[in-house]
Amino acid sequence: MTTLTLGSLFDGIGVFPLAASRYGMIPTWASEIEKAPVSITKRHFPNTLHLGDITKIDGGKIPPVHIITFGSPCQNLSNIGKREGLAGIQSSSFYHAIRIIEEMRYCNEWNISSYRSLGKRHGSFFIK
Repeated sequence: MTTLTLGSLFDGIGVFPLAASRYGMIPTWASEIEKAPVSITKRHFPNTLHLGDITKIDGGKIPPVHIITFGSPCQNLSNIGKREGLAGIQSSSFYHAIRIIEEMRYCNEWNISSYRSLGKRHGSFFIK
């Protein structure tokens, strides 16, 4: 059986990698810009490659993984904010996740899984 690998965009404190690791998956890389959350993920997963700013990642140049998780910023989707939707400056980061997935798939001749996990702060779902 193949051991599944995972990449985490908008990693935060590494909740997706932590849950995945409990089921035998291997967190391979993560993207996060906040120093405190990165330090937490590094403590739990010292072998994980940290990619930094999602806007600077080329999906074709990072290690391919089976599963990519992401929970992009939701400030512009919130009832509290201006409700700019995915056009808002923070929530439009969602499109970088899609770009990275497509770049990885293109460079690796579609050999990565067709599963992605789109998450919010309190849950997630899988897209096939």
